[in-house]
Amino acid sequence: MHKEKILVVDDDKDIRRILKIYLVNTGYEVVLASNGKEALELTDDSIKLILLDVMMSEMNGIDVCVKIREKYNMPIIFLTAKAEVIDKVEGLAAGGDDYITKPFQGVELVARVQANLRRYTQMGYKASTEEDKNSICIDDLNINLISYTVEKNRDEINLTKTEFSILKLLAQNRGRVFSIEQIYENVWGQESILNAENTVSVHIKKLREKIEDDNKKPKYIKTVWGVGYRIHQ
Repeated sequence: MHKEKILVVDDDKDIRRILKIYLVNTGYEVVLASNGKEALELTDDSIKLILLDVMMSEMNGIDVCVKIREKYNMPIIFLTAKAEVIDKVEGLAAGGDDYITKPFQGVELVARVQANLRRYTQMGYKASTEEDKNSICIDDLNINLISYTVEKNRDEINLTKTEFSILKLLAQNRGRVFSIEQIYENVWGQESILNAENTVSVHIKKLREKIEDDNKKPKYIKTVWGVGYRIHQ
């Protein structure tokens, strides 16, 4: 049976060792990197998920994430010793899909990994089996559910997996309002957590910056104040 490969990036040897034990015991193949440069060298299409430390000496995790997002869309979970919301927001804005704060419990870490991988693989399965629903067109925006690409006026827009998942959820339910909790549970594949509002809001903001002509006056993703978000009808 093919094992999904996970890249663990952390400059702390003990944390790398502990993470590898958790993941190998769960059935994953693990590749280790001790700094950002090694992470970039090891990242390729065989890597299905990345656990990425934020605070590293040579190249911080935020910068590494930005570089990876130039080419790859696998889920990235940030590992951070800081509890401040601003650090988590910065990581999500850089293209991260999720985060977990050190010290962490092995059960929680594995659950986050499984949830992100499940979302990643389920998207691929649904797209390949719904050939009669290959794309969604909203005015000049075209969302291709087979290639996971988005074009606006025939110009391709580069979205992360999480951004694409949010757009896909709203577009497939055009006109329906989704609350923060509903978006989080559908896209992240788990029950809403304390910081779900910040997590979802940051991704909505980044998505709007990419698809809207003026993200302060959004044409596609509408805010329904006190309720949530929807794609306009």
